[in-house]
Amino acid sequence: MTKLGLIAGNGTFPFLVLDAARAQGEQVVVAAIKEEASEEIDKRAEADKDVRVHWMSLGELSKLIETFQREGVTRAIMAGQVKHKQIFSSIRPDWRLAKLLFSLRTRNTDALIGAVAKVLADEGITLLSSTSYLEPLLAKSGVLTKRAPNESEMANIRYGRDVARHLTQYDIGQTVVIAESACVAVEAMEGTDAIIRRAGEIMKSLEGESGSVFSRALTVVKVAKANQDMRFDVPVIGVRTIETMCEAGATCLALDAGGCLLLDGAAIVAAADVAGIAIVADPAP
Repeated sequence: MTKLGLIAGNGTFPFLVLDAARAQGEQVVVAAIKEEASEEIDKRAEADKDVRVHWMSLGELSKLIETFQREGVTRAIMAGQVKHKQIFSSIRPDWRLAKLLFSLRTRNTDALIGAVAKVLADEGITLLSSTSYLEPLLAKSGVLTKRAPNESEMANIRYGRDVARHLTQYDIGQTVVIAESACVAVEAMEGTDAIIRRAGEIMKSLEGESGSVFSRALTVVKVAKANQDMRFDVPVIGVRTIETMCEAGATCLALDAGGCLLLDGAAIVAAADVAGIAIVADPAP
């Protein structure tokens, strides 16, 4: 039986994949990204002889390939965020990654990770969907919370979906924050929680301006890309997303059914119910 490779970024996502894969009897070789992954993953390996962890820098593509080949890995999963801004940090790419970066016309997520996936495939390592072991955690269609979106929130959702889907064509981001059918903030490299906080700060600044037509309530709209490649950059939310929404004054969250992972499962819906936040998931067009 071949082993499963797990390329681990930050957050709980890698741990969910690891636990689900082990529950199905997979032997797992973890390539933990030094700049992102939690050291807690070492404890999992210490407690489970069928989990091996190798630490490596984000720039060490050759080491990743050599490690997987040495360990007998022919299938791999990317799980956990690797911040896009890391590309522009002080990380030094090895010769293989440098060559890959030089060949790219653009350095957006799809282009970069898609190119890495091709290099892995050329070396006999198939990159699987990030949700391969986590299908039950994908958002189901319909209203997920006790409260459904109100009329104003539904108008925000309709407008937000149109804006977000246009943005995903350019791989700018997958989340927008809307108030009164106007776009308050657009996601770029900062991530979902950061854009929600920024939108909250913008609304607070408007409260003191006379004549402002904006209400305090914000609607967060997160979509999958058209033809979303589920091998990487899968939209995710967690309980922390709900907490950030509360801090920012956001009252509604719209997702794509089947296209967004609820990392904390039912705990996300429970937290939203306590906060009075509506969550709705509609099928992507």
